[in-house]
Amino acid sequence: MSGATFAADRRRENRGGEDRRREDRVQAHMPLVGHLVREMLARVPAHVNRDDLLSAGYAALVHAARGYDEDRQVPFARFAAARVRGALLDELRGLDWASRSVRQRARRTDGARQELTAELGRVPTVREVADRLGCSVEDIEHADDDVQRAVVFSLQGFATAGAEDMVTEPSAGPEEMLLMRERLGYLRHAIEALPERLRVVVQGYFFEERPMARIAEELGVTESRVSQLRAEALTLLRDGLNTHLDPSLAAQTPAKEGCVARRRAAYYDQIASRGDLRTRLSLTGPDGLPVAA
Repeated sequence: MSGATFAADRRRENRGGEDRRREDRVQAHMPLVGHLVREMLARVPAHVNRDDLLSAGYAALVHAARGYDEDRQVPFARFAAARVRGALLDELRGLDWASRSVRQRARRTDGARQELTAELGRVPTVREVADRLGCSVEDIEHADDDVQRAVVFSLQGFATAGAEDMVTEPSAGPEEMLLMRERLGYLRHAIEALPERLRVVVQGYFFEERPMARIAEELGVTESRVSQLRAEALTLLRDGLNTHLDPSLAAQTPAKEGCVARRRAAYYDQIASRGDLRTRLSLTGPDGLPVAA
């Protein structure tokens, strides 16, 4: 084998190894995209499409993996999170905040208010507007919220200050960050300590974002049963975390007796036995983002 051929083979081998490392990084950090999308959806109008944000986030994650330079000694999770957030903001900038459906609801609501004002000689209540439109009070309130959010985003968010000022949350101080990281560590250990079926439901539904129907098929149960298991797991997680992090809240939950109480007590002990402060903090980086396994 000539020297040139050997060198070419080595280059192909190195490229193949780098491609595998990039794929591993992307797969390991896909839950990060889901987390950032859920965080952003809580701050934008209800008509924003979740799948559109996920697509933009996953594409940004792939680009981040391609552009990542280990020599800069920046954790990939932090590097990728910045890229994904930027891509999500770009996606939001391209949206029509006051969607057609939001505008239609706003026009119908305003029309009903004007009619009732003329008839009653006063400003109508939300209940009266809802009755006139044949919908619930919640529908009117949600429609008003969407309109207000659309106005805020269109007039303030993107025109001058930029979307970042509207959707990002203030950074936590050092003490707050440590407390948050400890809570995240407790949450990770609490999930790991769940009974197997409950753990499968929580990880599949919340972290892997799998459809409930697929989880039900895997467990051999109905979707209704998966919903029950999810509710049971969330209650157990809440009580377990409160037991260790906020005993005053845990004390508000009525104590159970018998084998149920013993199983719950054993679960709480398992959470504590899975680590200490150091190991819980090691599950996240200084920025609070999960550390890749």
